[in-house]
Amino acid sequence: MTEAVRLEIRGEIALIKVNNPPVNALGQVVREGLLNAFQRAEADQQVRAVVLVCEGNTFIAGADIKEFGKPPQAPSLPEVIEVIEGCSKPSVAVIHGTALGGGLEVALGCHYRIARRDAKVGLPEVKLGLLPGAGGTQRLPRLAGVEKALDMIVSGTPISAAEAVEHNIVDELFDGDLVDAGLGYARRMVEENRAPRRTGEQTQGLEGADNEALIRAKHAEVAKRMPGLFSPLRCIAAVEAATQLPLAEGLKRERELFAECLNSPQRGALVHSFFAERQAGKINDLPSDTKPRSIKTAAVIGGGTMGVGIALSFANAGVPVKLLEINKEALQRGLQRARDTYAASVKRGSLTEDAMEQRLALITGVTDYGALADADVVVEAVFEEMGVKQQVFEQLDAVCKPGAILASNTSSLDLDAIAAFTKRPEDVVGLHFFSPANVMRLLEVVRGEKTSNEVLATAMAIGKQLKKVSVVVGVCDGFVGNRMVFQYGREAEFLLEEGATPQQVDGALRNFGMAMGPFAMRDLSGLDIGQAIRKRQRATLPAHLDFPTVSDKLCAAGMLGQKTGAGYYRYEPGNRTPLENPELGPMLEAASREKGIERKALDEQYIVERCIFALVNEGAKILEEGIAQRSSDIDVIYLNGYGFPAFRGGPMFYADSVGLDTVLARVKELYSRCGDWWKPAPLLEKLAAEGRTFTEWQAGR
Repeated sequence: MTEAVRLEIRGEIALIKVNNPPVNALGQVVREGLLNAFQRAEADQQVRAVVLVCEGNTFIAGADIKEFGKPPQAPSLPEVIEVIEGCSKPSVAVIHGTALGGGLEVALGCHYRIARRDAKVGLPEVKLGLLPGAGGTQRLPRLAGVEKALDMIVSGTPISAAEAVEHNIVDELFDGDLVDAGLGYARRMVEENRAPRRTGEQTQGLEGADNEALIRAKHAEVAKRMPGLFSPLRCIAAVEAATQLPLAEGLKRERELFAECLNSPQRGALVHSFFAERQAGKINDLPSDTKPRSIKTAAVIGGGTMGVGIALSFANAGVPVKLLEINKEALQRGLQRARDTYAASVKRGSLTEDAMEQRLALITGVTDYGALADADVVVEAVFEEMGVKQQVFEQLDAVCKPGAILASNTSSLDLDAIAAFTKRPEDVVGLHFFSPANVMRLLEVVRGEKTSNEVLATAMAIGKQLKKVSVVVGVCDGFVGNRMVFQYGREAEFLLEEGATPQQVDGALRNFGMAMGPFAMRDLSGLDIGQAIRKRQRATLPAHLDFPTVSDKLCAAGMLGQKTGAGYYRYEPGNRTPLENPELGPMLEAASREKGIERKALDEQYIVERCIFALVNEGAKILEEGIAQRSSDIDVIYLNGYGFPAFRGGPMFYADSVGLDTVLARVKELYSRCGDWWKPAPLLEKLAAEGRTFTEWQAGR
């Protein structure tokens, strides 16, 4: 077995190599190896400089996830970094790939840092409900300044090597061989007789700025953008300590704040979210040797908002894509929509003009189905009506080459019925993007009854190629996400009939942590979309299942949401800020009166439970039916597609944390009072009776 850390003496240079595939994670063996190697280099009188380099595709990319939740093992990372920084011989970290979390903290412990031009560095601990606990919050601001350190630590977003140089985190960039670059830099240090330059002793980053004002501003930003999150505020407090305390005391304060985060319930939810996303890519019954097809060209049918967003997703990934519309006028509108979307990114500074033109050049507009004959994958994004889908798939079946993947972006229709419109149902799969498709990370990959393993594997590979979080789901009305959100939205509307206002319901759910309230979300997507789905469902669901009527009343009045200037809220021209709709009050009174309901005040907990537990109960039915592989897949869908708060872990994890017996008791109460919509899921009853959780059930425990 290869040593995780090796020390090689190259004349006056000690070369320390880390080799712990696949990402050189900082497990106990690596920490101990680093400690021993630096101590040996320190003791060797021949050595005058030290080079730290990693083998494989990356520098140290963070902690070892195998150690998550286990008792700590010596030596701790802070101890290792203290030895590295305290070394009397100058050291240089040679960064390539990514230096993340503890990896960047190790590099900051070295006296100098060089990075390959394509490298990235970052401190993403906040995404796991933590903060950098090995000196990152104390050393980074001393180099980069408080503003940049706060930005990196509170967001957790990595930066490029070039940006790291700009902010004094990295000393210089290099191209080519890692060892050659490291040894060359070390020889220069020796020739120039450079002394150790300990990051913890630097002060330039803390000078020349109003650090108190920067910290106040970041507090305000977090309060607005990350309400309810625990660790971002502790990140700010730790950076503030760097501005007020000597290094030793600042490090002590960092560890205290780290411990607070470690003991927070939010950490468990965020760690669950992290592992759930990794697990979602695994398909239980897909043979491991299934090879995906090569996807080099794509096509999208439909130049509306969704179709253009999907086309942009392919262009962003460097895949040439044809955009088909029914005529030249519609096509021109779609292509202009693509240009306008990219132009907005250029205006924001997130895309260069050259990059925009390169991506637009990958999008070709066509009006003839015959132009799609050579596409490797075609995604249909037309109106959500089965007759329209039939016309599209019959034409695709006639013109597309053998082996082409025929994908539907349907959000709720029967994929098996769509596949039956072709002579190759094994090549049909659902690729349900979320709007705006070029921004939203979630992709529901819908597996039809006849979808082949090869096509399913390819669909997941496409999601990865497009940098999406892909989750396999089965066929049912609404699949996973929309089937559940129907229950959520229905209960929210029933609350309006009982006495709530849209502002109260949306406010309660935003306080819970949802990115948007259900009524603001409906106004954004358009009330006519929901009305079309309700119309179809009313034709198939039992007559005794009562539907709320407020949304129907708004649609009848022509108030369809933001696009008409009024819906559940009123909107000023050119402004998306929701304002009270004065015409809604009488509609709410009428809806309550028609059903014989006496309106009354509703408390926030009741509002939240009524909506969130509806999600949970439906999620349990979905699991039992096998529509989702695992409860964590449902959580991934809601975290990435529906704005569910990450610090609560997703609806199923949240139910586990509340206690399934508590959830079931409330569901039973609502069943007795509100009728069959609330019939308890058998799986929820079973697990509550056995004292188990959804997480345990999916793990087979």
